[in-house]
Amino acid sequence: MDLDEIDLAILETLSRDARIPIKQLAETVHISRASAHARFKRLIDDGVITGFTVQVDPVRAGQHASAYVTVLTDQTQWQEVREQLTAIEEVHHIAQLGGEFDILLLVRARDNRHLRQVLLEKIQTIPAVRSTRTHIVFEDAQTNGSAPAPGP
Repeated sequence: MDLDEIDLAILETLSRDARIPIKQLAETVHISRASAHARFKRLIDDGVITGFTVQVDPVRAGQHASAYVTVLTDQTQWQEVREQLTAIEEVHHIAQLGGEFDILLLVRARDNRHLRQVLLEKIQTIPAVRSTRTHIVFEDAQTNGSAPAPGP
């Protein structure tokens, strides 16, 4: 699907505030309310907009320890590994990579002890996981136009 400047402006506006009323969205991108509604619906129907989420400050939500974890796996078992990782509630993002590592995870936990437990007892016990490297996050910063989250 080819997106024009108005579609891109709609996506940019929604990425800043997905709860914006259609009337205000239309005013922001300088189109009629009916056109804004039709474009919004088309972006959903065409799978460009796949859902709506809430951005949570992990520290204020009680997740004081975060880490990016790189994982080497038996690549022939990617589907199974992804399913097992998805089932771990502390895993917030999973990306399959090309290059030195097979998978990149964002893991959030209550504290360092909990983070260690997730790594040793949940991630590293998956049979197809060969090794992991953990990179502790000291501070998060949002890049989609919202204010950065405070550090721990």
